[in-house]
Amino acid sequence: MKSAKVLYVEDELFLGKIVRESLESRHFEVIMESDGARVLDVFKACKPDICVLDIMLPNKDGFAIADEIRLLNEEVPIIFLTAKIQTEDVVKGFSIGGNDYIRKPFSMEELIVRIQNLLRNKAEATPKITGGSATIGKYQFQVNRQLLCYGKEERKLSFRESELLKLLYENRDKIIDRKDILNLLWGNDSFFNSRNLDVYITKLRSYLREDASLEIITIKGVGYRFITG
Repeated sequence: MKSAKVLYVEDELFLGKIVRESLESRHFEVIMESDGARVLDVFKACKPDICVLDIMLPNKDGFAIADEIRLLNEEVPIIFLTAKIQTEDVVKGFSIGGNDYIRKPFSMEELIVRIQNLLRNKAEATPKITGGSATIGKYQFQVNRQLLCYGKEERKLSFRESELLKLLYENRDKIIDRKDILNLLWGNDSFFNSRNLDVYITKLRSYLREDASLEIITIKGVGYRFITG
């Protein structure tokens, strides 16, 4: 079985050595880099299965690196490691495209479990929308134009409506955690944003009502499941 390849970026060399050896003992292939300015070239060369990025790095921080990685690859999972604890840093990490966020100090078991979960989720993920459009039941969803079309009727979606429908569709027939939706689309799971999500779900249900095979099911206390027939 092929070992998963981890790009690990850390400038604390003693910590880096411990983490690298621990990951290798679990049969991960680890490519380690300490200089933020070199990471993108390493990423291009090694094509990792997952990236583990410290945020505070010399020459270029983890947020800037993740931003560059996302321009090249939208799918590779990214975990941020940091001693920073401010809420705005967590929000920024998710908004850039990070998949997880671990605060230092952390246990190796926690890091390994989170890596394994993200790799498993990636392997099980439903294929993403390609070409900027998708057929959803009787509807045509033009993501780039934020249009939902039914026959000759066109409905212009707001940015968040479009992103929410895209997220639901790309995870169709799976349960999506409510908190994950809030963190991905709003940056946090505050009460105010939670109520906004309820409103958006109601709107999408009304937009899709012409096709009875489409259903956004609420899983109480958990999240949602988008049934596509």
